[in-house]
Amino acid sequence: MSLLRFNSAKEWIEQFGEPRKPTVVTIGNFDGMHLGHQEILKRVLRRAHRGEHVAAVLTFFPHPVRVLRPAEAPPLLMTLEQRLAAFALAGIEAALVLPFNEALSKMSPEAFVGKYLVEAMRAESVLVGENFRFGHRQQGNVDTLQSLAEGFGFEVEIVTSLAINGTVVSSTAVRACIGEGRMQDAECMLGRPFTLAGCVAPGSGLGRKLVVPTLNLETGQEMLPKTGVYVTETILGESTFPSVTNVGLRPTFNGSRVTIESHLFEFGRQLTSGEMTVRFLSRLRDEMKFSGPALLREQVLKDIEGAKEFHRVRKR
Repeated sequence: MSLLRFNSAKEWIEQFGEPRKPTVVTIGNFDGMHLGHQEILKRVLRRAHRGEHVAAVLTFFPHPVRVLRPAEAPPLLMTLEQRLAAFALAGIEAALVLPFNEALSKMSPEAFVGKYLVEAMRAESVLVGENFRFGHRQQGNVDTLQSLAEGFGFEVEIVTSLAINGTVVSSTAVRACIGEGRMQDAECMLGRPFTLAGCVAPGSGLGRKLVVPTLNLETGQEMLPKTGVYVTETILGESTFPSVTNVGLRPTFNGSRVTIESHLFEFGRQLTSGEMTVRFLSRLRDEMKFSGPALLREQVLKDIEGAKEFHRVRKR
């Protein structure tokens, strides 16, 4: 399903015209599209389909913290394009992507609701998480939204946070898992393995020549797993290959920047371009510096055997 994207209230009104269908809308950043996000979107769709309304998302770019407190801005789990693709996959029909800037940050809760939810989107229902905050200096919360809804004439549904093993599912919690290399915990919160997507990038050729052949991933995603070696799956086109992936500086070769290198099992081609996606399943070990390529290769072969065993068990 294709997703209609708008960058302003004016664009929304011009596209849908007068009169236009009311919406069922949720508001947020939706970074990572974890299980809590997915539950909210499912509820949006159910409500929208019951009333033949437009299922919509109101989101922001860049992330508000990047504008308000840039030093505290988190590395994002997804690019904007990935978020929009996830909305479309979930069945959302339209997304209003507001450029987050100083002017928007200074809008009062009432002005924000009036301009975007009521005048532009004609919200019939608004669904948000229980920790939702909005408006200048985050003055608005769920109680503010419900109070405004009574005056403007729309419904509000507050969706309770989801917890797994006592931990509330959130983008922050997912980032913590990934930053610590706890990929299986991240998978539990996301409902799928954490993935990095991008394109194949030319490498130095040292891995292929001295250790094992690898493909290098270049990605626009900001959040990377903790440096180390991982059991992965690598997707090229329509094909998925079991793989083992190193995220790190390649200290044996005195590397100076983080690279993402995957060795694909039963894959003999040499690629230097094309789309590539890596799913991270489990962490095998820390990245280590070896005295030379021979010892590194010996360890990599052990990593490959460990990854193959993981894949065998996972298939059972």
